[in-house]
Amino acid sequence: MAQDRQIVHVDMDAFYASVEEFDNPGLVGKAVIVGGDPKQRGVVSAASYEARKFGVHSAMPMSQAVRLCPDAIVLPVRMKRYVELSKQIHAIFQKFTPQIEPISLDEAFLDVTGSLRLFGCVEEIGKEIKKQIKEQLGLVASVGIAANKFLAKLASDLDKPDGFVVITEQDKQRVLDPLGVSRIWGVGPVTQKALKSIGIDTIKQLREAPTEILQGIFGDQMAHVLRLAHGADDREVESGREAKSISSEQTFATDITDKDILLDVLLSQVEDVAQRLRLNDLEAKTITLKLRYDDFRTITRSNTFDHPTNVTKTLWRGAREVFLKWHKKSPGALRLLGFGASGLQKTDAGQRQLFPEPEDEKQKRLDKAFDRIRGKFGRDILRRGK
Repeated sequence: MAQDRQIVHVDMDAFYASVEEFDNPGLVGKAVIVGGDPKQRGVVSAASYEARKFGVHSAMPMSQAVRLCPDAIVLPVRMKRYVELSKQIHAIFQKFTPQIEPISLDEAFLDVTGSLRLFGCVEEIGKEIKKQIKEQLGLVASVGIAANKFLAKLASDLDKPDGFVVITEQDKQRVLDPLGVSRIWGVGPVTQKALKSIGIDTIKQLREAPTEILQGIFGDQMAHVLRLAHGADDREVESGREAKSISSEQTFATDITDKDILLDVLLSQVEDVAQRLRLNDLEAKTITLKLRYDDFRTITRSNTFDHPTNVTKTLWRGAREVFLKWHKKSPGALRLLGFGASGLQKTDAGQRQLFPEPEDEKQKRLDKAFDRIRGKFGRDILRRGK
């Protein structure tokens, strides 16, 4: 049963910026922003906590970020380096359990229920993971522990940075009740405003509200939202030996409607995923865009290629086409945008094209050159046009 599980959620603090500080200790304590060139419509990929104090956040246009924090040190994204360290972090996870669900390069759920007999209580496991990440990699992780994924994720976010929070079945309602309703998955700004208009600001007030009122706000999602408000979540940690997909997604601090900004974010995500595919010697048959509106309604839009690929230009052409179809039919303010590649297979596995397109071969050579230069000088030393 869900309450018998022991789930650890590990979330690296300001991962890209922290890696830059680890590689260059002179950056520690300074405002560091990692992202694109402010002169080329670049966006923020990550910001140190010192930069966040000025209002800088991920997915913000870099030009705006440097206006808010003019003394910030702006650095390009070095995806190869982040992937390298992410693999080392996951190697630490593997010491404690094979039941690992990666969410991104810097975040994962671990089901350690079957590991307690070997390693002791779940708190000891969580502390040891934090310790090993710090000692071996010089990086800081926030760890949340609970009996389910919702509470574990919530716990890891309650005391950032360098947090360690345990939410037990006995005290979960004490922790949840005073929190704002936005802490519940499914309650976005629009829903939050609707709840506030009827005097509901906290999770406790939501739990105690008449169901007929909540039905009018949440519709079919009401039962799910109320389960979360009671700290219940039956989803299992989904792990597998081989990746079923590679993805990159960005949750925005403020909802974004600007098409050009969203396309810039999407291009950055496509480049990241494409490079990770090549680093892992993989190709993808299907691409998927994940779009979450300001009311937390989430949709996906996909496209499947005739042949698997890891060519950035091909992936970007498909992603842009999917995005523009969505934008034409059902545009709206987004709080999250994501790009994923699935239907993965090893490069050169399976049936290949008898006569490869010359343009495709040219793009593969170009990608290799891009990867080599970016690996040495950082991702944004070169940038593709939309």
